[in-house]
Amino acid sequence: MLSIFVLILDMKAIEIWTKDEIAKLYHQPLLELLYQAATVHREFHDPKEVQISKLVSIKTDGCPEDCGYCPQAARYHTDINGNSLMSLKEVVSHAQDAKDMGSSRVCMGAAWRNVKDDNDFDQVLEMVKSVNQMDMEVCCTLGMLSENQAKRLANAGLYAYNHNLDTSEEYYKEVISTRGYEDRLQTIDNARKANLTVCSGGIIGMGESDNDRISMLYTYALMQPQPESVPINALVAVEGTPLEEQTPVPIWDMVRMIATTRIVLKHAAVRLSAGRTQMNDEGQALCFMAGANSIFAGDKLLTTPNPDFNGDLALFDKLGLVPMKAYKKGDKPKVNEAYKEKPVNKEKVKWTRPGHLIERNEEAKAKSKEVRKSFRPRKISSVKKL
Repeated sequence: MLSIFVLILDMKAIEIWTKDEIAKLYHQPLLELLYQAATVHREFHDPKEVQISKLVSIKTDGCPEDCGYCPQAARYHTDINGNSLMSLKEVVSHAQDAKDMGSSRVCMGAAWRNVKDDNDFDQVLEMVKSVNQMDMEVCCTLGMLSENQAKRLANAGLYAYNHNLDTSEEYYKEVISTRGYEDRLQTIDNARKANLTVCSGGIIGMGESDNDRISMLYTYALMQPQPESVPINALVAVEGTPLEEQTPVPIWDMVRMIATTRIVLKHAAVRLSAGRTQMNDEGQALCFMAGANSIFAGDKLLTTPNPDFNGDLALFDKLGLVPMKAYKKGDKPKVNEAYKEKPVNKEKVKWTRPGHLIERNEEAKAKSKEVRKSFRPRKISSVKKL
């Protein structure tokens, strides 16, 4: 095993990896890496258990950001059908359907740049409370988040907050120009201050290098505590987005990334996320062997296709896997009515806008404008009465 530094923190051994050590781990022969990852997985997790999570897009499309991979960005023309914020009844119905199929976690996503202290956020808080009372883990991904907003979510019964770093800090500037990397780190820190667990991962296949993937894992390895949940996504290239021409990431890259993540972040749930429709059963089986112990199930991941529940359960049966129960550690958050207390003075959080231009993002934006112009109905000239 690679050499590591070990610190003692709260009576627990904390492994501190160097970037070179992670690189050496990542680049070793795949079968050796797979064996090491499977060994670590069995030491710290039950290899038969996989958590099934349901991702619900509670507010779709219209996001002001320019993330090059995202079909929900308002500036790009895609075939996404947008919707305003779902009702509480709709969300509870989705959660119940997911629970009936074996899901133990519901993640609610809204296409917002950041959370605002308004009626929509109040409605999200009620959604969190209701799903918590269904004995399901509740996760939210709502964009950037202040410390007070994180505390209100925690009081409503939120279990985890998702905010992905997406890639390395260096390559991030090639994908997104409308929000800063530091803002993402600050949002994760705000979630921690509210005692929320953190779900944060990345996307591979956006044109990044192996070094970018290694650098992202190094950033997570330095976090204390490290994220409890790390989604690994394969880019789903959507027509109309700047990354529409990217070729699908090879399954071997996914297996290598999941295995490395499992070893470096041994306590985390490693979530096999977007891109599963591009994998066959054998490829997914290798990902589970490499240490993935969570999937997002259902026909969609926010807006991109995903295998259906029945197909996933059939694969579980073939592999001898079983769905993980919610709150396995007995750490269900208690609802505190303080979540209803709105701030007297709204926080003035100034999230950054780096301001640099990304050429392919600007080209996709211009192309979208031309496409939308062609769909505009022609004005009908007035007709004089005879």
